[in-house]
Amino acid sequence: MSRFFRNGWLLLVVFIMVFITLPGQQDAWAAKAAPKVKSSQEMKASKRPAESQKVKTVPAVQGGLSYDAQCAVLMDSLSGQVLYEQNSQERMAPASFVKILTLYLALDAIRSGQLKLDDWVIVSEKAWRIAGSKMFIKVGDRVKVEDLLRGIAIASGNDACIALAEHMVGSEEVFVSKMNEKASLLGLKDSRFINSHGMPDGGQYTTAMDMVLLAKRYMEDHPEALRLHSTTEFEYNGIRQGNRNTLLGKDLGVDGLKTGHVEESGYHLLATAKRDGQRMIAVVMGCDTMKKRASEARKLLEYGFKNFSTVEAIKKGEVFGPLKVKRGKEGEVPLAATESAWVTVEKGKESSVAVSPQLPTFAMAPIQKNQALAKAVVQNNGTVVKEVALIASVDIEKSLLPPWPVLVGGLIALMLIGLVAFWWRGRSKQKRF
Repeated sequence: MSRFFRNGWLLLVVFIMVFITLPGQQDAWAAKAAPKVKSSQEMKASKRPAESQKVKTVPAVQGGLSYDAQCAVLMDSLSGQVLYEQNSQERMAPASFVKILTLYLALDAIRSGQLKLDDWVIVSEKAWRIAGSKMFIKVGDRVKVEDLLRGIAIASGNDACIALAEHMVGSEEVFVSKMNEKASLLGLKDSRFINSHGMPDGGQYTTAMDMVLLAKRYMEDHPEALRLHSTTEFEYNGIRQGNRNTLLGKDLGVDGLKTGHVEESGYHLLATAKRDGQRMIAVVMGCDTMKKRASEARKLLEYGFKNFSTVEAIKKGEVFGPLKVKRGKEGEVPLAATESAWVTVEKGKESSVAVSPQLPTFAMAPIQKNQALAKAVVQNNGTVVKEVALIASVDIEKSLLPPWPVLVGGLIALMLIGLVAFWWRGRSKQKRF
């Protein structure tokens, strides 16, 4: 009987150990069974700046396209897909395209609070002496930052660029180093900047592809800048100047962005237009006349709007799921898309775009709001064109109660212990009699 007593207590200890360890073991099994999904921080870290600027090209719907420009690119701004390119990687002198990057840095500084629109800038002799297009500021003048921005965007003032650069960081040379740092962060692989305005310099170059990428990011980060670039006239010190972008105000939807010209590379135009929810960016470089750069850019834009559709496959914040949750106070969690996903397709082929949510079988609590748990894959004709992270819409706390298999196991163990105790008590009474 003492042997049985020892065995009974051994059985009791085993059941208690199982009851204690089973929840942790179940967590481990669940972790192995659940598909691995990168966190939002890991997904961001896995994208290097240059890689995030890779573009996909859509085959042209018209064969043998050619434009009378040395270099040309057409991009759908929303999807980032290139719809046409011609010598897009050829290095050329950027001319006043440089001013887009100058404005980019200034607007970044305003957003961060380092620069204010009503700050006063004192004009240096260097700014006043610069040749080329001017805002016509004078040495010693006190000019507001807001006026300098207009002078750069509308009148293409080289003097305004230098004055702004010197005010922001102390010298144009330091400002240019920051321009090149920004270009590198944006993934502009074939650009080098020597000054803040674009006047000829042997070591300064860019490509049509880099400029279309710059324009896309510039408008995404600072959409308010289009109010400047779409203004057709600017007056300062009694001198009125017109915007050199002659496509503005012609019912084409054009609201930017920048012209440029140097003898070395000819006439450039970076034009953007919005129609019926679509936005196109056209870059032409190396035209032999102002009239030609406008006509070729216009033809590029028309080609894009007439032949392509931009499909919003996923809206930012769109709800997916819900995803089953284990060990949580709630049994499921709704998921939300972290960003919009746009796809450019040939007109009439909008139905070729499909979205496939890829959700794991379940997620283990606790879950934090905005935690990446799954992804949605966007396909065009079966080819993956984009992946969007899906994040938890709410917090899910871990439940204090163990899962039902553990509860059932514990109850069974207690019942067995009770039966053993009852049987042992009965045996003890029989032995006495």
